[in-house]
Amino acid sequence: MSRVRKVTLGPDEAEQRLDRWFRRRFPHLGQGRIEKMCRKGEIRVGGARVKPSTRIGPGAEIRIPPLPDPAPDPAPRDQRPIRRAAISETDREMIRAAVIYRDEHLIALNKPAGLPVQGGTKQARHVDGLAEALRFGGDKPRLVHRLDKDTSGILLLARSPRAASALARAFRDRATRKIYWALVAGLPTPRMGSIRFGLLKAAGHGKAGEGEKMRLVHPREVATTPGARHALTDYAVLENLGGRAAWLALVPVTGRTHQLRAHMAGIGHPIIGDGKYGGASQENLGDGWGAGIGGEISRRLHLHARSLTLSHPFTGKKLSLTAPLPAHMAQSWAALGLSEDDAPADPFEEGA
Repeated sequence: MSRVRKVTLGPDEAEQRLDRWFRRRFPHLGQGRIEKMCRKGEIRVGGARVKPSTRIGPGAEIRIPPLPDPAPDPAPRDQRPIRRAAISETDREMIRAAVIYRDEHLIALNKPAGLPVQGGTKQARHVDGLAEALRFGGDKPRLVHRLDKDTSGILLLARSPRAASALARAFRDRATRKIYWALVAGLPTPRMGSIRFGLLKAAGHGKAGEGEKMRLVHPREVATTPGARHALTDYAVLENLGGRAAWLALVPVTGRTHQLRAHMAGIGHPIIGDGKYGGASQENLGDGWGAGIGGEISRRLHLHARSLTLSHPFTGKKLSLTAPLPAHMAQSWAALGLSEDDAPADPFEEGA
């Protein structure tokens, strides 16, 4: 049994979940043991209690409680076979087909809608696990940012610890430009604007996922509301569909949990197919209420990470990535007479 100790993450450590950091550093610990230590307050970050899903990064000071010693290895470490998660051939082909860009430092995926980025309760199939199929002769790629399970589009993975650190820093410093496409109920007015409501995790738990839902806080009340965080979303209407729905470009200036979904629902224009924030009904009466418009339009979430622009962390060159729409959104676009080519690359630029 070890003693209590503290570890400070170095500048080369990529931002990641706390439980994943523990499992990599102490592979003999099970997920259940890590969750129990978090519940009891034995694991702390910066002196504060944390959850297994808490994000940690460079500079984080982690309190590590006494841990059981690992069982003796049956063979020297360098002689043991490398154990990797089994991936079906279908999943291997799927995740490789999702690659839209690759170089020696990073990989960009067009993440399918419905595929979680990381594992969790009842989530055994996810990008982090399938990344074993994206080694391409090197290390297993590492996650550097996230997308919601039902959101499709561009997701970056780093191919080395150094690349992970550089990319995580770029996202943390907002040195990236992310543009999402969404189909929303009703027509927001004005046609271009910013949403500045803060976000706060809703209290409680339940079958409807109340504990995972965000609620809006007025900008003037964020500073005095415990747990609330400032959030900023820019939006632009790309196409008005008779007032019943609109095609929007969205830029999450801040990167809060469910930010785009909560912000759009909060101003009365939920994203089509968003049962969590748009209400259970799939009926849309054209006044911005309801998360569905019926007919041939899919009931799945219509939110897609369309483009990502950044300076390459090693070459310094501008890297602009674009992801085609997922099948269910492409079907909706066709049914509504829309074309991906009708939108400017960045509608927020002057003259776009």
